[in-house]
Amino acid sequence: MSSSLPRPLPVALVGIGKIARDQHVPALAGSDAFALAACVSRSGGIEGIETHATLEALLDARPDIPAVSLCMPPVPRFAAARAAIAAGKHVMLEKPPGATIAEVLRLRQMADGAGVTLFASWHSRMAGGVAPAKAWLADKRVRRIRIDWKEDVRKWHPGQEWIWEAGGLGVFDPGINALSILTEICPGLLHLTAATLTFPENRDTPIAADLTFTGGDDVEATAGFDWRQEGDDIWQIEVETDAGPLRLTEGGSRLFIDGAEQEAGTLGEYPALYARFDELIAGRHSDTDAAPLIHVADAFMLGRRVAGAAFHD
Repeated sequence: MSSSLPRPLPVALVGIGKIARDQHVPALAGSDAFALAACVSRSGGIEGIETHATLEALLDARPDIPAVSLCMPPVPRFAAARAAIAAGKHVMLEKPPGATIAEVLRLRQMADGAGVTLFASWHSRMAGGVAPAKAWLADKRVRRIRIDWKEDVRKWHPGQEWIWEAGGLGVFDPGINALSILTEICPGLLHLTAATLTFPENRDTPIAADLTFTGGDDVEATAGFDWRQEGDDIWQIEVETDAGPLRLTEGGSRLFIDGAEQEAGTLGEYPALYARFDELIAGRHSDTDAAPLIHVADAFMLGRRVAGAAFHD
């Protein structure tokens, strides 16, 4: 890290919702690289941490804080990131990095022009089994991929109306986690060819999606995302190769090759994200891979819309 920056680096957390409390706050508490110095929230802050009602108020009051982590929903995130970059802050974006691909590309241009780091984070890529899966697949021929990503929306997104509004992504909010793993372990291999999206009659975003991809004549790939799951969550990716099958389960935290469980990383997704943010700032680089979001955009472009029953939280 640059000698002009303090260590640990003060960071502000913007948007104190479920993901911030469950993941970001504990990760920062255990970090040697960062110290949580302030937060922005209109609905309650974090005990013992300086709280501001708006990002503008934070930027005015704390010019000494060099980095911000944005955890608000995707639609308002562009304006917040733009303001932070204009103020010379390094910025970490919770997934998805924006409501549109154009936003992400524009933010990258702004960050490059301002000489600050922009990190579009994909937490599921940091799951313990993902890196060893990518390494094992590097010299294998992929023949088939099957993704099943199914959970109960009432369990994981209780009362979060923004996910049902335009720009909120609906079932792609968790589904993009699977796509982030897919584009990490098989980079550049696939593109979407068809999609069926099921929309509750009273909502603007889908509750379920079935996707079909191709990577050539001999590669088949499908994905099923569903928020109507009852019972245990299913977060699984299966890959058939010329050297046998690979399976990632529990969101990528467990890896099996030919049925045998492999050693996986243990750092944790969000601690690993902040370690990566630290590396990027130190090297004065940005990381804004939009590949998972491109698949989602393609699904909305190609997708056949199916009407489903009304959803009530």
